[in-house]
Amino acid sequence: MIKVSEINIYPIKSLGRISKKKISVERKGLADDRCFMLVDNNNQFITQRKHPSLALISVSQHENDFLIEAPNIDGLLVSINDFTKKLQSVTIWKDICSVLIANKTINQWFSEYIGFEVSLVAYDNLNPRATDPLFSSESDIVSFADGFPILVISQASLDDLNSRLINPVTMQRFRPNIVVEGCDAFDEDQWRDITIGNVKLDAVKICSRCVLTTIDPETGIKDEDSEPLRTLSQYRKNIKGIKSEKGVFFGINLIPRGVGKICIGDSIII
Repeated sequence: MIKVSEINIYPIKSLGRISKKKISVERKGLADDRCFMLVDNNNQFITQRKHPSLALISVSQHENDFLIEAPNIDGLLVSINDFTKKLQSVTIWKDICSVLIANKTINQWFSEYIGFEVSLVAYDNLNPRATDPLFSSESDIVSFADGFPILVISQASLDDLNSRLINPVTMQRFRPNIVVEGCDAFDEDQWRDITIGNVKLDAVKICSRCVLTTIDPETGIKDEDSEPLRTLSQYRKNIKGIKSEKGVFFGINLIPRGVGKICIGDSIII
C-alpha cells in the first residue's frame, strides 16, 4: 500500500519547513505553504539559490502566528496582521503578483540578517497567482511555490539516489510537501490522477531541479561538487515515456481538484 509518510509546509518561501501530522488542502496548495516571500528593493523575489544563508532561518507556527529564528539574532514573531492593506506588485519568475507588505520592524529584521534591504510580502488571496497554463487549467492557482501547488517525492526515489552518492542527503534537499512510501523508486513519474485521503489531485508535471538542491539545509553551505544534482543529472535527464522540457527531474507536481484534509498514514490511490 502506498501511503503518506511525511507532510511539510514552508510558510516563507526558501526558509525552514514545518512538519505536520495533518493539514488542509486548498486550491493553491497546502494551508500556509509559501504564503510569504522575501523580495529585494527591485521587488524581485529572493531564494537560497543566491542567498544560501536563508536555509538557516527556522519557522515555527503558534496558532495564527509564525516564530522566525536565525543564528546570532533575536527571534521575530510574524502575524498576518503585521501586513499593510496597501497592495504592491512583485515579480516571481515570470509572474507579476499582487502582495501585501510587512511592517518596518519585520523588514528590518530580515534586512539585518541577510545584509541588504529586503521586504517580507504576503500572498494576496483576492488576486491569486495562476499556474503554468501549459500544464494546467485556466482556473488553477498557486501560492509562492515555484510553479505548482504541491510537490510529492517517494522515499524509494531518495533511497535510490542515496545508493549512488558517496555522502547521502536528506529529503529536505528537495523540499517536498508530501513524502510517500510503499512504491518503487520513481513510480511517481507515471502518476496522473491520484487520491490522497479524500482529496483528488492531478499529477501534471515531473519536477525539474536546480542548484538549491546542492545547499545543505543544516549548514547553509553549497556542496563543492554540486551534489546531489551532479549525480541526478547522470540518470534523471531524459525520462522514458515522459514529455517535458529539458532538466534534471526528481519528484512530481500536483494540482488539487478539490479541497479537504490529508494526514500522515493516508493511503494513496493511483
